[in-house]
Amino acid sequence: MFDKILIANRGEIACRVIKSAQKMGIKTVAVYSDADKHALHVAMADEAVHIGPPPANQSYIIIDKIMDAIKQTGAQAVHPGYGFLSENPKFAEALEAAGVAFIGPPKGAIMAMGDKITSKKLAQEAGVNTVPGYMGLIEDAEEAVKISNQIGYPVMIKASAGGGGKGMRIAWNDDEAREGFQSSKNEAASSFGDDRIFIEKFVTQPRHIEIQVLCDAHGNGLWLNERECSIQRRNQKVVEEAPSPFLDAQTRKAMGEQAVALAKAVDYTSAGTVEFIVDGDKNFYFLEMNTRLQVEHPVTELITGIDLVEQMIRVADGEALTITQDDVKINGWAIENRLYAEDPYRGFLPSIGRLIRYRPPAEGPHGSGIVRNDTGVFEGGEISMYYDPMIAKLCTWGPTREDAIETMRNALDSFEVEGIGHNLPFVAAVMDHPRFISGDITTAFIEEEYPEGFHGVTLAEDTLRSIAAASAAMNRVAEIRRARISGTLDNHERKVGDVWNIALQGVDFDVTIAADKSGSTVSFADGADLRVEGDWTPGDALAHMVVDGKPLVLKVGKISGGFRIRSRGADLKVHVRTPRQAELARLMIEKLPPDTSKMLLCPMPGLIVKMNVAVGDEVQEGQALCTVEAMKMENILRAERKAVVKKINADPGDSLAVDDVIMEFE
Repeated sequence: MFDKILIANRGEIACRVIKSAQKMGIKTVAVYSDADKHALHVAMADEAVHIGPPPANQSYIIIDKIMDAIKQTGAQAVHPGYGFLSENPKFAEALEAAGVAFIGPPKGAIMAMGDKITSKKLAQEAGVNTVPGYMGLIEDAEEAVKISNQIGYPVMIKASAGGGGKGMRIAWNDDEAREGFQSSKNEAASSFGDDRIFIEKFVTQPRHIEIQVLCDAHGNGLWLNERECSIQRRNQKVVEEAPSPFLDAQTRKAMGEQAVALAKAVDYTSAGTVEFIVDGDKNFYFLEMNTRLQVEHPVTELITGIDLVEQMIRVADGEALTITQDDVKINGWAIENRLYAEDPYRGFLPSIGRLIRYRPPAEGPHGSGIVRNDTGVFEGGEISMYYDPMIAKLCTWGPTREDAIETMRNALDSFEVEGIGHNLPFVAAVMDHPRFISGDITTAFIEEEYPEGFHGVTLAEDTLRSIAAASAAMNRVAEIRRARISGTLDNHERKVGDVWNIALQGVDFDVTIAADKSGSTVSFADGADLRVEGDWTPGDALAHMVVDGKPLVLKVGKISGGFRIRSRGADLKVHVRTPRQAELARLMIEKLPPDTSKMLLCPMPGLIVKMNVAVGDEVQEGQALCTVEAMKMENILRAERKAVVKKINADPGDSLAVDDVIMEFE
């Protein structure tokens, strides 16, 4: 077995690989850019080597710099993680020439399956169903339009070397095909150093289901069940689960056997993933093969008990698989939510900055379930503009799908992140969405259920009552604390009241609270009573309460006259008032936000790449105004209505902060 391996990656996947290596008694080497000097993967590794400036194309994807780090440390093998050099055959070739093991497939398999155009041709030759499309290279936008019309809209424009949702656009007409081709080409060149583009038919109402395969160099190949990855935004997966709530045993077996046959056809070794589109009748079509470890691999590990990173290392060392297909079972259910540094209230645009608070839920058993959190950040660290915005992958396991979902709900409510925008509220909302709960999901789920974007969660009245009751109990504790600090409680000069008005989400409840040694009974004006128990004390950021016998986890902040409460994706201002205060509050005039309707504000920290209009231009609704690049993604900002450009405050090349005014309109 190897004595030392180098991880040619960063962030959570580097940390994940280090954990398995440590478990196996293997020393690890991290590489890092200037931006990652104090990163978690650097601290976890036994050694670390600096490889250059923050941009990935000047550090993490420079093969010579990785090779130099290998020479410096004497690493015998390299795990590439995902992204960066993980599917670069030149990197695998360089390692082979240097006598260093690549913890991944042979370069021939990478070349055959890592290129989406080549892989589709090979799949067709092997008799595998593929989505209709044009596999040749496309020279320019007009050719893209011509091909799109031949295939028939809608079409998917994809980077041949793409992955992780980068370099992908859906086009429904000629204008979108032209625009999507150029944006995909630009993103592909920036992210992968390869701007080749192909086009295929976009299958409506599809499910994205992938098969995990594991092969060794001795002719053994397994399929480790499937992952449902249909909940995506901009073609990037957000929620994954294993197994799929849609597949039956017969379809699962057919997909698994086909995936392994395809892997064997290219002499594949190591872990890999064959991705399929599955329609409503369970017909499945080959999409692509990812010749690397997938982001969502933890859910497969949770239902099979197989450490995929360990298996990759053993296969790379020449070992034969000791697992047979009959050993691969489905034990329970697992769900993964990707926590991204992006603001769901601003169209999911990237957010950067310092994590002033980062407290994930404890890993391990939680009741009948399990919580796992794969992360590469820490409290006090910074989210950089140079890399993918993923902060962590929160995973839960349960004996059933319902158990896994409930464990995930509580884990999300317990996950504290402050200092940046993040998508915790959104994924929490998905976990409570009736379509997700029923398993009735497609890749269009987010587009269909949140067509105008995510604007928060409106909680049901029974949930509001539970939060109101918990807030009343917490307020009583806070009032007692204030009375004691004032030194008046013992003299009976100040009595903590038991009648309150709780206002939240546009409704209010008149309640009476009766406390005893084990908790409080909160009585509502309509006669309903809720029993509240918990050990919250003022200053605690988390409140683990039990209301009417059910657990309720609240993130708690202080505001004037009450609390800021976050739970189940909702962000609430909860005002706790005396009856007289509530009466006066109803007379207050609501303060309205400033009018920014005649301004184009920068929705994220980013770089102005292109300005599409000039002062004096009349723009129409939906017209592209400018392009802002952030975290390797190009974002086209469009006009919300017909207007005339009055002033432009930024030029291409300018770096802007959130809410900087890009242009003004008459």
